[in-house]
Amino acid sequence: MPHIDIGPIQLYYEIRGSGPRLFYISGTGGDLRRYPSIFDSPLAKNFEILAYDQRGLGQSDRPDIDYTMADYATDAEALLQRLGWASCAVFGVSFGGMVAQEFALRFPHRVSRLALACTSTGGEGGRSYPLENLAGRSRRDWAEAVLSLSDTRRDAIWRTANVALFETLVGQLLEALSVGAAEPGREMGARRQIDARRRHDTYARLPQLESPVLVCGGQFDGIAPANNLKALARQIAGAELEFFDGGHMFYLQDSRAFERIGEFLCGSS
Repeated sequence: MPHIDIGPIQLYYEIRGSGPRLFYISGTGGDLRRYPSIFDSPLAKNFEILAYDQRGLGQSDRPDIDYTMADYATDAEALLQRLGWASCAVFGVSFGGMVAQEFALRFPHRVSRLALACTSTGGEGGRSYPLENLAGRSRRDWAEAVLSLSDTRRDAIWRTANVALFETLVGQLLEALSVGAAEPGREMGARRQIDARRRHDTYARLPQLESPVLVCGGQFDGIAPANNLKALARQIAGAELEFFDGGHMFYLQDSRAFERIGEFLCGSS
């Protein structure tokens, strides 16, 4: 298995595809064993993609210590350094978008272009929904809450009218959550990620970014609301902002999304 020692921990990573180099940073609870992964997306046809399990998650190490956004950014830089990727396009989704902000601010020479999807600045720009509020719920209750938050159209009226579809969505999410669920340290690592997420705040520093930036998201996202994305884009000179027909998983809901993201990351738009 492709693990790499970055000093204090080992990270699990995968590289697939051919084309311009793209560094993908995943969201809350990300695990490359889950389907679909970034390698199942349309981007895999046009890029050489590097993706990894972040500390505390998936098949990477899970140290039982405090995690900070600086730690996540430093992990990402160390991974690129060890693999010999001097500079590349970066695509961060949700929590991964928060890490990507911190990474680009601390290591700007590593980032040629930056796409930030369904994410938030924290601080004055607004936080993404506080997932720590869902702690202690059963897996079923957690899945139902996240599905409703992730697309604000899935209110009580919608769920009543779409019982079978909602059950299918719940089942898919529970199946994803089951990957590696019994592994030692899994809950601890996830909890420490959520705590780092809670403390994320790049808002005042974002004007320092100089690489081309695309901010994108779903217009029905209740986790990273539209106003958060607007605040993020306003803080970055020249940033492009685009909304798609969907919620937090807009890139799976709107077929235009990956096309637009891919064009931006290639530098063709």
